[in-house]
Amino acid sequence: MGFGFLRLCRAKSNLKRKPMSFKNHHTASHEGIKTVGVDNLCDFSSNSDLCVCIVTWNMNGQVSYEDIAELVGSSRKFDLFIIGLQEAPRNNILRLLQTALVETHILLGKAIMQSLQLYVFGPKDSDLFIKQLQVDKHSIGGLGGLIGRKKGAVAIRINYKDVQMVFISCHLSAHAHKVVERNYECMRISHSLFSKKWNPYARPAHITIWLGDLNYRIHGIDTQPARNLVQKDLHEKLTSKDQLLQEAERGHIFNGYCEGTLTFKPTYKYNIGSSNYDTSYKVRVPSWTDRVLFKIEDKQKINATLHSYQSMDDILSSDHKPVKAHLCLKLNKLSSPMHQQEHRFLSR
Repeated sequence: MGFGFLRLCRAKSNLKRKPMSFKNHHTASHEGIKTVGVDNLCDFSSNSDLCVCIVTWNMNGQVSYEDIAELVGSSRKFDLFIIGLQEAPRNNILRLLQTALVETHILLGKAIMQSLQLYVFGPKDSDLFIKQLQVDKHSIGGLGGLIGRKKGAVAIRINYKDVQMVFISCHLSAHAHKVVERNYECMRISHSLFSKKWNPYARPAHITIWLGDLNYRIHGIDTQPARNLVQKDLHEKLTSKDQLLQEAERGHIFNGYCEGTLTFKPTYKYNIGSSNYDTSYKVRVPSWTDRVLFKIEDKQKINATLHSYQSMDDILSSDHKPVKAHLCLKLNKLSSPMHQQEHRFLSR
């Protein structure tokens, strides 16, 4: 990878039609990704108007009903259940999800691009509260789809109880050295999604949530020292070497987004059937490839409180651990005049 690729990125980013912008040319400042703590206290009623449970999981082509039931959980103290899957098998994942949620939730929307899948579930009769629902997708290309590892993003835009939300589930390019490629893919996804029916006067989303196997790695440390830190429960020291946080701090991606503190162990790569890290000849450095990020467009209108952000270490069927987040929203002022400005999924 050289300067030619970088020039290609810059050239392609100068699109004639820009419904969404990756770069902010009006300011040189950037926020990066803000790390937020977890508030474990939530009564899911008086303190919140809308509670959302978000799960992302790279399934590595394997599935069982027991794993799906574990992902959903028995305590359904949430309004919306969002699940993004990467490397999903050909089995009927939707049927398994519907079976697991049959007593409490129904399917509101889905976006599927081969092994890359996104589902939104809501309480029974919640379809009455939907004013808008759109789906879109963006393929990165390559032969990944032929081997069950489709790269790109699928997205759902939904107005639920007057809250405009965008959910984006992605699977970006693998390998530690492909940082520039991943940054470029984020930019392309941001430009592409919902661009065909873009309305420049439409109200932007109150909240945008990105989830998926973003594939950013721990870099700049060998695998054994990294594993020693994890074994001693000192893995938070690895966050300074996390490529996603580094690239956001440099202003390349996810400006203004929030993420919970990475208190859980790196979610990749595990030996299938265990909670032991990779013992293949590659002995990969453990990494937080699987993430949930969110961005509030106007903090005067809506407050977001993160009530959990964790990996699900008891699920052993994949080389990735699922990541689960619980986010509650409190609405302030949703009736003000609509913004006549361009919505940005990612800015710089």
